[in-house]
Amino acid sequence: MQTEAEAPAKEPLSYQDIGVALRGVRRSFRELTALEGLDLDLRPRELLAVVGPSGCGKSTLLELVAGLQEPDAGTVTAAGAADPAGRRAACAYMPQRDLLLPWRDALGNAALALECQGVRRAEARRRAEPLFERFGLGRFERTRPAELSGGMRQRVAFLRTLLPGRPVLLLDEPFGALDAITRASMQEWLAGALVQEPRTTLLVTHDVEEAVFLADRVGVMSPRPGRIVATLDVDLPRPRRLTDPRVVELRQAALEALGG
Repeated sequence: MQTEAEAPAKEPLSYQDIGVALRGVRRSFRELTALEGLDLDLRPRELLAVVGPSGCGKSTLLELVAGLQEPDAGTVTAAGAADPAGRRAACAYMPQRDLLLPWRDALGNAALALECQGVRRAEARRRAEPLFERFGLGRFERTRPAELSGGMRQRVAFLRTLLPGRPVLLLDEPFGALDAITRASMQEWLAGALVQEPRTTLLVTHDVEEAVFLADRVGVMSPRPGRIVATLDVDLPRPRRLTDPRVVELRQAALEALGG
């Protein structure tokens, strides 16, 4: 683990090597400062998981990268784009809730992302349908959301997030509402899905085990105002086991950084 004081100086990454970059970011809401002096880099096709205490600005961080907010100070870049419209075009944002439309079947919900880009409905469904089998949704294409399990709904939501083909994925506590057994299953599923469809991925989570299980690196945020106070390289082969001593060691290091 590297803390701010201990981390060796590094050469700055060139923009060709960066999927997402934040430099000296501050974001305030009236008297409340959510983020202060936040620096962060993701390389293309890297999965970075950010953990931190409640209220430290994790969701604000995602909204800044997605172009839904602008920083009060500092810069934010996603896939080479610094302006809000460019960041919105580069990013696909999956919120905590699946937000599936109850009157559409699973295929129609997944295809909605393409329809929002101007693709005709029939063509959008045609493009989405081959991916259902790959993502464990075969034979559920015509099923309404109310008839799907929580895990199945999250798979549909993730497929909807992937379909536009944007290079940066932003995942905000995607499994936070699931029970422990379903959550563990979905973590394994997401790890495999990102092997099949690799993207630059920024995941925020309150679950340290989830972060170590999924990520290439883990960033630890301070209490508000949030900033990155430690990073952990998760140089472990996949698939990973939560009982692996190295996973347990990294989990403990992240918890210590959170407690510090």
